[in-house]
Amino acid sequence: MSKVLFLDIDGVLNSDLWNDSHREEISDGTLIDEGKIKLLAGLVKETDSEIILHSGWRFWFDTELKPLCTQANKLVELLEKENLHISGVTPDLTTEEIRKTKKFSLVKANEILLWINLHNSVTEWVVLDDLDLHSAQISRHQVKTDQTIGLTLENVKQAVKILSGNK
Repeated sequence: MSKVLFLDIDGVLNSDLWNDSHREEISDGTLIDEGKIKLLAGLVKETDSEIILHSGWRFWFDTELKPLCTQANKLVELLEKENLHISGVTPDLTTEEIRKTKKFSLVKANEILLWINLHNSVTEWVVLDDLDLHSAQISRHQVKTDQTIGLTLENVKQAVKILSGNK
């Protein structure tokens, strides 16, 4: 594993704009925009990168990355349609206070950096997330999506550039 893509789900593979017109799907928690999955597939194939889930969705998988709920199962099905799979998840550094206040962005950077430190075969990496992760080191590798739109072709081009070593 040399190139890694740290993937957030909400605000990347779905968006507020898309969500507003798909209320029924939001209520059952299976909301993923298949067009965003196709963009992700293009990115992964072009860069030959591995997907590491750093989204809160990672808690919906067991230790063998098998889905534990409908939402995770739907994500896996949509990824598999594009011959994609999740290779791993970042560690959980949240505290009870962070979980209570839902301020996950405060620890996401440390979770990503810890994962990288534990996997010394990583040569290039990119983070797809709609949140500010409060880290200068991460920001050089982050493609910050707009939560109202989700992943775009322009985001994909930026990620390809980062994974090619052209920050």
